[in-house]
This record gives sequence, C-alpha cells and structure tokens, in this order.
Amino acid sequence: MPIRYEKDGQVAVFTIENGSVNPTTPAMHKELHAALTDFLRDPAMRCGILTGAGERAFSAGDDIKSPRREATAHEQLGDHLWPHSSEGEAPHDFSWSRDVIAMERYKPIIGAVNGWCVGMGLIYLLTLTDIRLAATNARFGFPEIAYGMGGAGGSTRLLRQIPPTAAMWMLLTGDAITAEEAERAFVVNRVVAPERLMHEARAVAEKICRHPPEAVRVEMEVAYRAQDLARADAIAFTKHLYRLQRMGLAGGGDALEGGFMYRRDAAP
Repeated sequence: MPIRYEKDGQVAVFTIENGSVNPTTPAMHKELHAALTDFLRDPAMRCGILTGAGERAFSAGDDIKSPRREATAHEQLGDHLWPHSSEGEAPHDFSWSRDVIAMERYKPIIGAVNGWCVGMGLIYLLTLTDIRLAATNARFGFPEIAYGMGGAGGSTRLLRQIPPTAAMWMLLTGDAITAEEAERAFVVNRVVAPERLMHEARAVAEKICRHPPEAVRVEMEVAYRAQDLARADAIAFTKHLYRLQRMGLAGGGDALEGGFMYRRDAAP
C-alpha cells in the first residue's frame, strides 16, 4: 500500500511510500483518509507520526502523471461539487485530499520530514501535524504557482502558522527553503540528523503519550478552536472544557476513560 499505516504501542505511524520521491496519487489520498479515520477512532492510539519512506523525499506532492478520466466541463463541475459521486472503487481525481484536510482531529500527529516536502506533501504536513521535526536534508516549498496553480496559502492557512513575510515568500516566489530556514520561520520545531529523525519523533510521541489523554484532547481542541473565537468566547469555552476535564479526573475518585466515567477503585 502506498500509505503504510502501522500501530506500535500507543503510537501510529503513517508512511508515504511510493517510489523514490513519494508522489501522492488519487488512491493514496483515499487510503490516508481511511488510515486517519481508524487512528482517530482507536482509543489505544494516543499519538501519530507522519513521514515519508526513503531519504529523497517526504513527498513531492501530487503525481501529475496519474491517469485521469476523460470528462466534459459539466462532469468536472460535478466532480467538484459532489466529490466521489461517480468514482466507483478507484478515485479518478484528487478530491479525497479535500476530505483529509477537512477532518476534525484532536489527536496529535508529529511530522518527520526527510528530503523534499513540496506541494501537496507540504500541505499535508501543515494541516495534519502539530509538531514537526526535519532532517538536515529537508527542503520545503510550493512550486505550483509557477504552473498557474495557486491556493496553498488558503488551504493551509499558512499566515496563521508562520510570520506573514515568511509565508508570502514561500507562496509567491515558489522557491524551496532549507531545513534551517524552515526552523527559523517556525515551519518546523527542530532540525536533526537524518539518522536521528524517527528516533527523535518517537521520543516526542512517547512523551505526549505519558500525559492523560483527556488533557491532550482538551488542550488540542481549545488551542485550535480558540483561534476562530472572540476572546471572551475563547475563555468561556476553555473554562468549560477545563472544568469537565477536572471533574472527570479528580472528582470523587472518578476518571474519564474512553469518554465514560469509572471509579478508580472499582473492580476491573
């Protein structure tokens, strides 16, 4: 499978695996959506790692050589307005990527970037990961603008993630930036030696897994939702989730497990 999905203890690893530079195909977007759905539904999975196979690339983005069906303008409009309505078992376009980006996700995923991370690969890194590590050989960019394919800034909300000047440089020039430049612009958290990349990503994942899952869930939701709320609403929303969390974890010996209340001193 071009998307390799593995579970190891409490950590799930998603590996983009499709040749030397790991381009993404229509079917791979569907596979990734299925893997993420399983990850989010499995209470045993506490953290994820998203990476690319090999040393040359995390992902070079969508494979423009992927076969596409012959379609009229009306059929193309239908595919855009009602994605998947006529695809059958095998997707004939890249519309599953929209479903992946739109997923509501409150489990953390760590990005581990080796080599080239461009186009759709970078869009997935920016929208699916919360903490990012890069190998010293990593390169990041949005080259599509040179081919009349703008729009990465909106799909990634890049200006909310990094300083606007750094974001606009990447979006408008189409130039790739190095791992060190990405660290300075806060695209990634840390740059490490290639041979240490997965070890470091695993160490961060295991640190997160040691925290109460309810606290991680609440922290992620309030952090992301508060960005779109007025200050007073953000404070109120945070206070409500914080109080529910504390009632579950500390109230009368009760705790929350998988969304249900149970007594810590109850028999198993």
